Amino acid sequence: MAPLSWLEIFGQMFVQFIPVWVALGIIFLLSVLFKRKLGLYGRLFDSPIGMIGLFIVLFWVLTAIFADMIVTHDPLAQVSGMKNKLPGTPVRGQEGAFYLLGGDNLARDIFSRMVMGARFVLSIAPAATLFAFMVGITLGLPAGYFGKRLDTILSFLANMVLAFPVILLFYLLVTPEIRVTGIPMILAALLFLFPIVFLMMLFHSRYYTEPARRNLYCGITLIFCLWAYSGLAFNADPLGIFYMDPNLLNVFVSVVFVNSPTVFRIVR
Repeated sequence: MAPLSWLEIFGQMFVQFIPVWVALGIIFLLSVLFKRKLGLYGRLFDSPIGMIGLFIVLFWVLTAIFADMIVTHDPLAQVSGMKNKLPGTPVRGQEGAFYLLGGDNLARDIFSRMVMGARFVLSIAPAATLFAFMVGITLGLPAGYFGKRLDTILSFLANMVLAFPVILLFYLLVTPEIRVTGIPMILAALLFLFPIVFLMMLFHSRYYTEPARRNLYCGITLIFCLWAYSGLAFNADPLGIFYMDPNLLNVFVSVVFVNSPTVFRIVR
């Protein structure tokens, strides 16, 4: 079989995403018809930018939902002779099958891995975003309140992260060469401390005039959070309840690391 042209590749990809297009059409149609009854969500459809942003978010969410229907191959399957193949290359021994976006260095289908990867990424993205807010708020509040040298140092560090190309930074944090150095685990150990500090500050400030209640809440929070911290950051939970796959941990840490400086600057 001859390799697919770029037009054929995009056409085949469009066909594979039909479940997503249908779901997007239904959601947008109903949203436009009833936007005046949908409150803040409905107001997104008064803005082209809002609609574009919603389209991008819904596209990946629906891709994750319909991933099993979209993929063309097993994302973990390795096919002999398909290592580092170009997009549109026919799969050996499989009539009518193609690697739409080529093969990776382990002869796996990149298109299927991209689609199925959306499911894993979106499963941790909300929690990672929440952690980024906690880190940014925890650092931004003292920087803005105390100012002076503390503000200068924290702002300098935040600007350093923001000045670095986000895509390149994200790529570096998830590459195997960086993972073996232990840097992602060190960052995880550091970043996962901030939610603990954030919750302790929250309960301390909220129940400052009620010491007994404050101490109870802080104690329960500290025990639970340190338990989760040991499992998530170091995979040391004795009960095995809190655990995160190292690959997902790297993505989680990357999302938190690149988003928290923005939150820091807003809060500051």
